[in-house]
Amino acid sequence: MLTNLYIYLLPILAVAIGYLISLFLKPGSSAGFKLLLAFSGAYLLAVTVLELLPEVYSEPDSGIGVFIMLGLLLQIVLEFLSKGVEHGHLHFRQNSNAFPVLLLISLSIHSLLEGFPLEKDTHLLHGVVVHKVPVAAILSVFLVHSKLSKTKIFLFLTFFGLMTPLGSWLKNNVEVISEYSVYVNAVVIGIFLHVSTTILFESSKNHSFNASKLGVIILGGLLAYFI
Repeated sequence: MLTNLYIYLLPILAVAIGYLISLFLKPGSSAGFKLLLAFSGAYLLAVTVLELLPEVYSEPDSGIGVFIMLGLLLQIVLEFLSKGVEHGHLHFRQNSNAFPVLLLISLSIHSLLEGFPLEKDTHLLHGVVVHKVPVAAILSVFLVHSKLSKTKIFLFLTFFGLMTPLGSWLKNNVEVISEYSVYVNAVVIGIFLHVSTTILFESSKNHSFNASKLGVIILGGLLAYFI
C-alpha cells in the first residue's frame, strides 16, 4: 500500500517542484536548469535501455519492435501538438489568453502512458520524476506569463500532475491493460527513447557538450546502472 502511494504521489510532487523552480529560475537560460535537463535525459535513457528494453524483449513475441516504433511515431505527433515541452522547449505564444487545449491533450497522453510501467520499478519512477521536474518548470513559465487566470493555471497543472498517477492506477486496476502491459510498455519505450535522445542532442548549443554537461550525462547513466 505504501509503495503504491509512493508511486502515485511522487509524480505529483515533481510537478509542484517544477512550478517552484519556475518562480526562481528562468528555464532555458539558467545553466543549472540545463544541467538538470541533461541529467534527466541521460537517466531516463539509461533506465529505458538497461531495464525496460530487456524486460519487454524477455516476452516470447516478435512484434515488440513494432510497438516501440509506434511509440516513437506517437511521440513525434505529440510533440507537434505540444511544441516540444517534453524535452525542454515551448514555442506557443505567451500573450494569448486562449486556453492551450492541444498542449494539455498532448502532455496528458504523454504523462498517462509514462505512468503505466511504474508499477514496481523504482528506478524508472525516479527517472520519470527527474524528467517531469524540468518539463513542469518550462510549462509553468509559459502558463504564468500567459494571460490565463490563476484558476486555469492551477487546473492545468493539477490535471497534468494527475495523469501519471492515473496511468499507474489504470495499470494496476484495469485487467485488459495489465494483460497487454508488455505492448503498452513497448510503446512507452519508444516515447522515452525519442524524448531522452532529443534532450541529449539539444542540451548543448550546436550539439556540443562542455565538461559540466558531459559530467552530468555520465552521472545520470551511472546512477541508473548502479542504484
